[in-house]
Amino acid sequence: MRSVRARAALGATLVVAVALVGAGLAVLLVLRANLIGQADLQAEVVAREVAGELATGTPYGEVELDDEEDHPVQVTDEEDRVVLVSKDLRAVTGTATSGVTPVPAPSVSASPSPGDDDDDGDDGGDTARPGRGQVSNDDPDFSDGTATVNRTTADYRFAAVEATTPDGVTLTVHAGAPLAAEQEAVGTVRGAMLTGLPVLLLVVAGVTWLVTRRALRPVEGIRREMAAITASEDLTRRVPEPDSGDEIAALARTTNETLTALEASVERQRRFVADASHELRSPIASLRTQLEVAEAHPELLDLPGAVADTVRLQVLAADLLLLARLDAGERPGGGTVELGALVREEVSQRAGDRIAVAVEAPEGEAFEVNGSRGQLARVVGNLLDNAQRHAGTSVAVSVAADGRGVRVEVRDDGDGVPEEERERIFERFVRLDDARSRDDGGAGLGLAIARDVAARHGGTLTVHRADGGGAAFLLRLPRRS
Repeated sequence: MRSVRARAALGATLVVAVALVGAGLAVLLVLRANLIGQADLQAEVVAREVAGELATGTPYGEVELDDEEDHPVQVTDEEDRVVLVSKDLRAVTGTATSGVTPVPAPSVSASPSPGDDDDDGDDGGDTARPGRGQVSNDDPDFSDGTATVNRTTADYRFAAVEATTPDGVTLTVHAGAPLAAEQEAVGTVRGAMLTGLPVLLLVVAGVTWLVTRRALRPVEGIRREMAAITASEDLTRRVPEPDSGDEIAALARTTNETLTALEASVERQRRFVADASHELRSPIASLRTQLEVAEAHPELLDLPGAVADTVRLQVLAADLLLLARLDAGERPGGGTVELGALVREEVSQRAGDRIAVAVEAPEGEAFEVNGSRGQLARVVGNLLDNAQRHAGTSVAVSVAADGRGVRVEVRDDGDGVPEEERERIFERFVRLDDARSRDDGGAGLGLAIARDVAARHGGTLTVHRADGGGAAFLLRLPRRS
């Protein structure tokens, strides 16, 4: 029962079983109601025929009681005395009385008694009874009972119809209709349902099992391939994608997309480790060489060079640690940063740089965003470092509103970035000018860090050509919510 196939087959079987049982009960109830309705109609017809004869004054002994075995009749008066029964009726239940022996009725005066109305035949002012010589037009009363005819006892449906004789005697005619056909039909249908239900449920369970097995066959293929990929650690492999176009095919496509993203991530991590090792090797080797020379010849110690290599090593280690935290999914804090003040602060720390930075940030307007002040300061600093490194004579930074966000643009008048390289420069350890020295060009991590931090803050970082030539880096961030 732990497999999907078993649970699906069991669930489908239970649903079909409940539906069939409900439908079967409904069919049986409707069938029984229809058959009882037919029995009611037969009993009413016989009762009204007998009542009609009595209402016309036919003596009890001359009333025709045809088909007595199928339609037994019992007639009673106002005092529930039996005045007429079918010839072979031996016992009866479900009527006004269980008597089956006629009792002589008391004599009735031929002349009407005072207060009698010859027109309507009312007795004692009881308007519910039919008039003299009439049969009640009201719906008859129906009841279930039994009757023994010729020593055979069976179930019957009785209808009670009132009639008043010309002498003013109100009689109640009880006529029965057999329920044997109803019971036989209901029993036959019930037996057929009880016999066919298990067979149908077995068929449903088997078909559901086979269909589910066929539908889940691609899932087993996906599972086996994923197990093989896990065992081999070969992320270039992909799971099979069925042509069914259903949810399983979508699962296979999503799994392959996940494997592709995982392969790219692992490859990026490997490349990152290799590039980081390569970048760290140079300053460490240079620093070691200088220290070894200084140990052997103290007078040859290049102290400024050693300090520069140490600073470069420190900056590179900090960049690598920040990238590692970003790759691990570190989210910026929930603080508020005013970008105008942040940009002015970063520029003020570069007063003695080779190229001064012009700031265009309105003093009276607040450009607040959510995020980490330290990380955003790192983005602005990296963009300014890049612009000053490539500028000819001028660098400018502007802060302005941009719809529902804030834009920070850093421009320089250098050679600019070729259009085909405008995405590549944001990759890690990428330097467009391979002839540049590592000291002048850096490790190629500044722009990669800037874009990753911008993305973590829900923003973007792009580059385009400035209006006066050179490069223009555009940072867009959403305003504080």
